[in-house]
Amino acid sequence: MQINLNLKDAEVFYYPNYFTKNESMSLFQILTTETLWQQDDIKVFGKTYKQPRLTSLYGSNKRPYSYSNITMHPHKFSSTLLKIKSKIEDTTNEIFTTCLLNQYRDGQDSNGWHADDEKELGQNPVIASVSFGASRMFHLKHRYDKSHKCKLLLESGSLLLMKGTTQHFWLHQVPKTKKQIGSRINLTFRYIK
Repeated sequence: MQINLNLKDAEVFYYPNYFTKNESMSLFQILTTETLWQQDDIKVFGKTYKQPRLTSLYGSNKRPYSYSNITMHPHKFSSTLLKIKSKIEDTTNEIFTTCLLNQYRDGQDSNGWHADDEKELGQNPVIASVSFGASRMFHLKHRYDKSHKCKLLLESGSLLLMKGTTQHFWLHQVPKTKKQIGSRINLTFRYIK
């Protein structure tokens, strides 16, 4: 089932239960252990901090991906990631070269307001985001029209697809939460030019 979020200046679609509960549990366990996780330093207003989540980059080519003054070099796609990628490509009729994985270990791990608008992603990037593990809130806000906001609970096994002009007009984040919450793994597939 595909749900159109009907956001102004955007094309955002949500697919709940894209993977079954059993598939999601199995993939969460596999990705937790087989992924080569790292924790990079980020600079905020001149101070250096540990990034508030673990990340890893995989790809079908050797093209690096840079964001927030971090440059990541991809590992070769695992068979698990290739199976997930193939399913998403069949559904979306898109091709993806790269997957940025994020592991939010608990409610204190987060991702601040940003857009996936790096130049290597091209003019209107397509971002396919899959979640496994704990459910987390996902916030969107329009860059120019403050009256347009959206909050969505990204559940385990779900797929979120952002395309068209979404990254030009909208910012998104995974905020911190004080709730006791388990680990979540998020895979964001993209095409690097």
